[in-house]
Amino acid sequence: MQTAWLLAGLCVAAGALAKGASAQQAPKPLDPATATTREGSDLLWYDIRALGIEGQGFADLAHPYDRLPAKAEGVVREPVWNLGHDSAGLCVRFVTDATTVSAHWKLRSGALAMDHMPATGVSGLDLYGRDETGWHWVGVGRPGAVENDSTLVSGLDPGPREFILYLPLYNGVDEVLLGLPKGASLSPALPRADPKPIVFYGTSITQGGCAARPGMAYPAILGRWLGRATVNLGFSGNGQMEPEVAELLAEIDAAACVIDCLPNMGPELVTERAAPLVRVLRKAHPDVPIVLVENVTYQQSPLVEGLRDGVRAKNEALRTAYDEIVAEGVTGLTYMPGAELLGGDGEATVDGTHPTDLGFLRMAEALRPVLAEVLGA
Repeated sequence: MQTAWLLAGLCVAAGALAKGASAQQAPKPLDPATATTREGSDLLWYDIRALGIEGQGFADLAHPYDRLPAKAEGVVREPVWNLGHDSAGLCVRFVTDATTVSAHWKLRSGALAMDHMPATGVSGLDLYGRDETGWHWVGVGRPGAVENDSTLVSGLDPGPREFILYLPLYNGVDEVLLGLPKGASLSPALPRADPKPIVFYGTSITQGGCAARPGMAYPAILGRWLGRATVNLGFSGNGQMEPEVAELLAEIDAAACVIDCLPNMGPELVTERAAPLVRVLRKAHPDVPIVLVENVTYQQSPLVEGLRDGVRAKNEALRTAYDEIVAEGVTGLTYMPGAELLGGDGEATVDGTHPTDLGFLRMAEALRPVLAEVLGA
């Protein structure tokens, strides 16, 4: 099943690229005169903002790498606003013929790692390259300080190819530069065939805790598999279906919205907020698919009755809200059971809740056919 969906995904992504390529000319390469030099380096350094940052749902930003608009400050709760400074889900797509790709990045926080999540996921960079068979991981930037330099990959086969560079999941960045050898070309990737992103709103799991690398957060995996831009609005400990966040979500012209908030909520809060959130989204976007995701099954649940009961109560509250909205005549809703997300062997998390890369892969595998269907892929 996994192989079949992976091959299907490569076809979807390749088809989307081909469709875009047939409709648009390739973007112009960046002028090397716009690059900078750095002492002790013979590379040319390009600010990635010149390539276009993907993964931001809003244009009016207080900081160029924020995830929430400037107007959200003082409107959303302070923890949500602060977490919006993390660059989870932000990436840059580009084409280069360089055989070596380096990076320089300056972080907004000196907290490089967590006790259950490595620095490569919290504060690192993650590089993927594409050939005719699909996307391949090629290099990670390992952070050792607030300001970092890293050769992400060297010895690449000659010739131009597309890359995705993912930014840190649980830290923010003030600056990211790509370092390429002199004479290498660099240009933005072709625009997406469909520019509308899949928007994910949720918890620490959605934000990417505890992926080993930024590209292994489940929204990023799904973006590669489906050939789609994604917007990650995961807020660690603070994905609570808040009305203020719902109004912001409604401003995004999305291809689909995935609501994955239950791990940060109790059943009473789910009952209070789930249906109103859907109504806000549906009023603004009558036809955008909305996927409501149940709570993951915590990995100790087979042996801990309290965990089983807590998850069951939240999921029942979500199901009741879903049935209520459907009875109102609201269409375009999909309900995603949580039991399928992590598997039942207990091997997919670091702490029973937060996925490892295996857990995120399983989540992506479970959500992939659902999103492919609602997107008409």
